[in-house]
Amino acid sequence: MRIVDLSMMIEPHLRWPVDLEVKGDIAAGDEFRVSRLATTCHGFTHVDAQAHFIAGAPTIEATPLAHVVGRCRILNLRDVKPNEAIDAERLERADPGGAEGEILLLSSGWDLQRDYRDRTFWTDAPYLTRDAAEWLAARKPTAIAVDFPQDYAIRLLLDGVMAPTEEHVTHDVCLRAGITLIEYVVNTSSLSGSHCFLSAAPLKLPRADGSPTRVYAIEGLTPESPL
Repeated sequence: MRIVDLSMMIEPHLRWPVDLEVKGDIAAGDEFRVSRLATTCHGFTHVDAQAHFIAGAPTIEATPLAHVVGRCRILNLRDVKPNEAIDAERLERADPGGAEGEILLLSSGWDLQRDYRDRTFWTDAPYLTRDAAEWLAARKPTAIAVDFPQDYAIRLLLDGVMAPTEEHVTHDVCLRAGITLIEYVVNTSSLSGSHCFLSAAPLKLPRADGSPTRVYAIEGLTPESPL
């Protein structure tokens, strides 16, 4: 059994401010060291609630853990090219097959081609077409985890441009279908098989539309394995 961390480091980034305030110095005689974090709920590796995109929809604390923790199948897209449009046919070829109700992990290994701390990770990224988003929704997964900025419109946000709703294809198609989005996972090239156990549990943040999460995969876990 092997545990693989699939999470970005939460640190100052070109897209998201991070304010980590540390109080207390134990070496100087203080009893505790206590940190306070201020950052966005939609930065780094995170989970989107339906309320992120749909008026009146459930917020992040209502996300069932069964949607984001469980059996996951891996679609190997690791031969992806910069700025490649990934369509339904490409996903079909990459799908190892499995049941409805699994988590789907799209593993492009994009973080090996571009550093997520650099602007080019976002501007040169592959992206999903609308028919790809519809293909994913038709598989009826509980969640979709992606290791690249999956909607072309995401790159426009770096310049303050908000594209029309329909251009955020996975948000428009998959969130509306009740499928949770797990965004900006990394290190997926370290996964060796076609299936794993995945955990992407968000924080319980009432009224929030997203949450940072520590995503990890467990390989080699069987029903007989001790937990």
